[in-house]
Amino acid sequence: MKFVRPSVGSATLALFVAAWIILVVNKVFWLRTIEAFGEHRLALIAFSIGISALLIALCISVTVKYVTKPIYILAIITAASASWFMEKFGTIIDTDMIRNAAETTKAEAGHLMTPAFLLHFLIYAILPSLLIAVVRIRHRTFGAKLKWNLAVIVPMLLLAATMTLLQYPAIASTMRNNRLVIKTLNPISPIISAVKFAIHEDRNRTIVAAPLDLDARQGTIIEKARKPVVTIIVAGETARAQDFSLGGYERNTNPELEKRDIVFYRNTASCGTATAVSIPCMFSQLDRADYSHDKGLAQENLLDVLAHAGGSVEWWENNTGDKGVASRTRLRNFSTENDPRYCVDKECRDQVMVDALGPWLDSVSGNATLVLHQLGSHGPAYYQRYTEQERLFRPDCRTAEFADCTEAEIRNAYDNTIVATDRMLAQVIDLLAERSDRIASALIYMSDHGESLGEKGLYLHGMPYLFAPEEQTHVPFVMWLSKSYSNLFGTTTECLQSHAADDTSHDNLFHTVLGLMDVRAAHYDPSLDVTAKCRATPS
Repeated sequence: MKFVRPSVGSATLALFVAAWIILVVNKVFWLRTIEAFGEHRLALIAFSIGISALLIALCISVTVKYVTKPIYILAIITAASASWFMEKFGTIIDTDMIRNAAETTKAEAGHLMTPAFLLHFLIYAILPSLLIAVVRIRHRTFGAKLKWNLAVIVPMLLLAATMTLLQYPAIASTMRNNRLVIKTLNPISPIISAVKFAIHEDRNRTIVAAPLDLDARQGTIIEKARKPVVTIIVAGETARAQDFSLGGYERNTNPELEKRDIVFYRNTASCGTATAVSIPCMFSQLDRADYSHDKGLAQENLLDVLAHAGGSVEWWENNTGDKGVASRTRLRNFSTENDPRYCVDKECRDQVMVDALGPWLDSVSGNATLVLHQLGSHGPAYYQRYTEQERLFRPDCRTAEFADCTEAEIRNAYDNTIVATDRMLAQVIDLLAERSDRIASALIYMSDHGESLGEKGLYLHGMPYLFAPEEQTHVPFVMWLSKSYSNLFGTTTECLQSHAADDTSHDNLFHTVLGLMDVRAAHYDPSLDVTAKCRATPS
């Protein structure tokens, strides 16, 4: 029996696709819209009619032979994927989120491809896409199509304009005060973000980093030191300050660090809410107000300045990449090494770096800076970030599918990752302290961004900074100095602790590390070096 493909007119198909987009995959947009307009019911109705009319007009306008199906299928697949992450995690699909997705690893992506997501994708993407692929579209001649399409598009545009004009003051003020609403319009906002990302990436390929502080040199203190000076920078991942007991959290998530003579800066703000933004920004001499992805690529960073000053610089990677920061620096990637003692599918617990650190320290013969880029508290598979020994809070969520866990279980799993980080930092400190007779050492730990754990319906991270909650921007910042370092520079932990309540941010990292390594450079700003006030003999 011969299969007869069903046929449908191009305008009819456009209306079905528009209805699918408006009614099925825009739940978050409509919920945020209703919340934004509040009691302004007439404005809400007018805005809803206007947006729906514009979407219908847009769907009709692309009914061009040979491109209609690919455009509709792309739109449906995009909308289905975006709707899942917006509904489940409160994610906003902006340019930075597209960049995170583009730079993700296979293991990280695998944690998000849960059975629930795959079922959602099957229902909301695959099945409607198959229906569009199977049907035969009846296209009119060009002249007739133009006439029929305009007969729909023009009234839709007029309807949208009329609705806007009728309630313009209420609509304009509501959208101005709730800019996040339009960012959830699906699939328009994700597609626009993807196009912007592609344009930026194309431009970025031609960017060459301009030299920064080529004349940087070591100061007089470090020149006279009789032993190597070493700074370890632990670039944390997804740790939020609210869950550090060092800062007053009711749970003891820092049982090891509280035993060490450390400084915890309580009021530290991140540069971004995602690794792809925060890591390059942290190591840039640009502050958050001036930083952009393009500007960051266009000049060298902290690691380059340290190298220009004559010190050894190295980056150890155990996350989703250095984000271009270490492109001119010696780099060791533990994910690539995939040591089976610590790693599963090229995703490793941070202990792999701790166990490699001792031999590295024993080999140090000159001034050196080492960056350890953690996997830390990276979600949603929190349970894979800690060992049974570090599993202090139970019951904990043992899956990457949050829908299968309670909020308490998710919080328990996340807090266990903080316990794991606490243990890692304590071990690094102990390794440095054991070698205090041979090297003068310092440690800085600073997380790249925080994490939402269900507050305001949000999970994970990556919200646009302007709208991001404090849980995603308030990060832990820890410092430790060895006795030999304190003796050399006259910098005491007690003095640093007296400034622990000062406002700090990622802006401080560049200048603080230069200060710790006694590097004299044109872009060094002592006002942003948290150790400057406590240095007996400032550089």
